[in-house]
Amino acid sequence: MTPTPALMIQGTCSNAGKSTLVAGLCRALVRRGLRVAPFKPQNMSNNAAVTADGGEIGRAQAVQARAAKLPPSVHMNPVLLKPETDTGAQVIVQGRRFGRLGAKNFLDKKAALLPHVLDSFARLARDADIVLIEGAGSPAEINLRAGDIANMGFALAANVPVVIAGDIERGGVIASLAGTHLVLDDDERALVRGYLINKFRGDVRLFDHGLTAITQLTGWPSLGVVPWLPQAALLPAEDAVDLDRARASEATRIIAVPMLARIANFDDLDPLGMEPGVRLVFVPPGQPIPAEASVVIIPGSKSTLGDLAFLRAQGWDIDIAAHVRRGGHLLGLCGGYQMLGRSIADPDGLDGAPGTVDGLGHLDITTLMQGDKSTTLVGGTHVATGAPVEGYEIHLGRSSGPDCARPVVTIDGRPDGAISRDGRVQGTYLHGLFASDAFRKAWLAGLGIASELAYDAQVEAALDALADHLDAHLDIDALLTIARSRQSTNASAA
Repeated sequence: MTPTPALMIQGTCSNAGKSTLVAGLCRALVRRGLRVAPFKPQNMSNNAAVTADGGEIGRAQAVQARAAKLPPSVHMNPVLLKPETDTGAQVIVQGRRFGRLGAKNFLDKKAALLPHVLDSFARLARDADIVLIEGAGSPAEINLRAGDIANMGFALAANVPVVIAGDIERGGVIASLAGTHLVLDDDERALVRGYLINKFRGDVRLFDHGLTAITQLTGWPSLGVVPWLPQAALLPAEDAVDLDRARASEATRIIAVPMLARIANFDDLDPLGMEPGVRLVFVPPGQPIPAEASVVIIPGSKSTLGDLAFLRAQGWDIDIAAHVRRGGHLLGLCGGYQMLGRSIADPDGLDGAPGTVDGLGHLDITTLMQGDKSTTLVGGTHVATGAPVEGYEIHLGRSSGPDCARPVVTIDGRPDGAISRDGRVQGTYLHGLFASDAFRKAWLAGLGIASELAYDAQVEAALDALADHLDAHLDIDALLTIARSRQSTNASAA
């Protein structure tokens, strides 16, 4: 069979904008009438999305699927690493829990995952006119080359042409591209068909000599310079590094979010960050939670017990207790919900060392870490207002106690979450509920904040603006020619 056209976007570094570039290209090519499938062989992120069949993939691939007007599939991200500690991660393979591996063990075993990666790629390619592939980190990380499935290892195995994206915002982009060229092996270098510059600020013409220098040093042609696009910030972020950037807002009502060490699914809060009446503040480690905050939200966590200890180490437990005494509101999402209770029991060591630890004590509930992990797309109703909600569950453990008699939402007729007697402390396992306009409007109204935001429309507008932007600044026709060259090179190899 003739191979499906495919193109892989790799980067000179992490956070070079690969996820955003692939999302924008997905939307741009779909608008040209092509069936486009996004794909990332290996991802590392605690911002996960749930697919219709209950599998997990990286949030970026769910956004890319939306850009391509497809439902998310486990095959769009066959290997997902969810860090639990500095040296270990849960490994998800084709949407399902594969195991927990230390960094060294994963390096030794990752080559064994290549058949799963190639299987998922083949499944997507069968139903697509083109597959757009996102690399991970950088191919210049030659210390990770052995058994690589994320960058050139995959590109070589699948015979996919590559375009390298350079992040000019960080500086040193000429050296980054030239250095990448230098450290690649000959067979890897042969797959690279060009480069692009991303996140340029200012007059693009000022970089003309830079483009000439890069081509002279590498032999790679330039496929365009992409100027900085503010609307891209409206798309759900995947990397926690993005939380370090201040969100400009003139609003006086502060919603504060402590940045847990293993913060997960923080895109839950993106809709609040877009609200004109809200100043969403992510509080970095070592900094106090603002005393003037109206609400404190404890977000999801990949390691509830580890992040509970981390929260206490920052002194945030004291800040939160003072916030509640002052009459402030407190909301816990998933792992954050579990932390708000009286205790968390983990007899089998599913989330850390076996044992029971005290929670923050703001909800009269207890949590038991037992049973299978729940990963489900759900819909329901906000109990207080009747507003519809949609979202997903992705958690381990069950919570129970007197405050569960006052649930936050009902999901398919069953109660979820808990509310304190005075109503100011709430928690729920439901992720994504703030993306539901009716719920968000009702929740903010309870704080005296008016909302007119149509979140889904904003995301769609951002994807269309991104596609327009790439159409204007990249040579899309050249990128398509490169993707289609895979057909001729595979034929030659045969």
